[in-house]
Amino acid sequence: MRHRHPDSPATEHLVIVGNGMAGHRLVETLLKRDDRPARITVIGEERVAAYNRILLSPLLAGEMTRDALTLREADWYAEQGVELILGERVATLDGEARRLTTDAGRTLGYDRLVLATGSRPAMPPLPGLELDGVRAFRDLDDAAALTRTAEAGGNAVVIGGGLLGLEAAEGLRKRGMDVSLIQRDDRLMNRQLDATAATLLEAELTRRGLTIFTEANIAALLDDGQGRVHEVRLEDGTRLPADCVVVAIGITPNAELGRQAGLATERAILVDAHLTTSDPAIHALGECCQFEGQLYGLVEPIWRQVDVLVERLCQRPGDAPVAGYREAPTATKLKISGVSLYAFGPIDPDDDHEVLAYHDPEQGDYRRLLLRNGRIEGAVLYGDTAMGPWYFERSLAGTDLGPCRQALLLGAADAQLLLDSPEPQDSPLKEAA
Repeated sequence: MRHRHPDSPATEHLVIVGNGMAGHRLVETLLKRDDRPARITVIGEERVAAYNRILLSPLLAGEMTRDALTLREADWYAEQGVELILGERVATLDGEARRLTTDAGRTLGYDRLVLATGSRPAMPPLPGLELDGVRAFRDLDDAAALTRTAEAGGNAVVIGGGLLGLEAAEGLRKRGMDVSLIQRDDRLMNRQLDATAATLLEAELTRRGLTIFTEANIAALLDDGQGRVHEVRLEDGTRLPADCVVVAIGITPNAELGRQAGLATERAILVDAHLTTSDPAIHALGECCQFEGQLYGLVEPIWRQVDVLVERLCQRPGDAPVAGYREAPTATKLKISGVSLYAFGPIDPDDDHEVLAYHDPEQGDYRRLLLRNGRIEGAVLYGDTAMGPWYFERSLAGTDLGPCRQALLLGAADAQLLLDSPEPQDSPLKEAA
């Protein structure tokens, strides 16, 4: 199938499918440009305008109001000259005709299209998953339903020991429920934390009242005889009472619309360095796209994708080529119920790594660095994470930290001082040593 090339931004109609955080960031960034596409339409499947999903956890915990999550009210789009269509899902996409149809029967033509359809919760193949009381924790409806359940008290089981699972568990606990958390791996947050940091986190959350099972597998979710979950059975025979079950084991890209339209897909919609799909008039952005084998779930790389895509969408004939998106190392900075974490690079050392570690059990602080030939390749910080950005900057720069090795775990100021003022080889201190 041959596609026409997109028109000039000065005359084209841009349609963005998806009003989540990625789609909204794209709109906000485009509106700062005078050379943006002449007409912009945004279609969102949810009934409400874009909101910050990252804040769903404090909303569930009762630490934040619903209004605090809103990125822009619906009226704002109209004020900016952007058409916003909410509560409709795009059902079909015809790339040859450049036309889409929503489940409400609305038909729209476009000159250029951006798929920012995000992702949905991954659901494990478990008996009983269809029971009432079993749900994910992904959107406002999930948060509202879990809040109503928690108000009645009782027992909750959370499946998944990553960030979202831990936040859901803590939110339900703070609402007054007795919460058990099931983690299949041998430690919590196994993609971000080493064994020591994960042990510290587990101890802290257990002290607060969570019951945590690691290296645990679920055999089935059992009903109460009326179609509602009431118990979780583990493979070792352990039975946990459950008035609700929250599944938080990861995400699955929403790539079905791209597949239906005949776009090239694998796990998600394939894009090139300019976020362009196999159809030159269609782009994909964020959690629904796949670039060089990578999928996305963190905002930092997605924000960089937005910047690249904006340049591409505003490009006019004769303009200089637009720089493409490139993968870059990312540091993970998290706060789980008051506990700060910072990590980047490999989690577990290999045989060639030098490992430096600092642990203050009384203060609950832990730092561990992985060095190769004097250069930091990975770090895990728990508790006091102030040095995290300094470590990350030195890692990106490939700085040889040999001159400040003895101060690396103590403080950025001391380490930087040694880096900036290396001790002369004929120093009396050297001679005394």
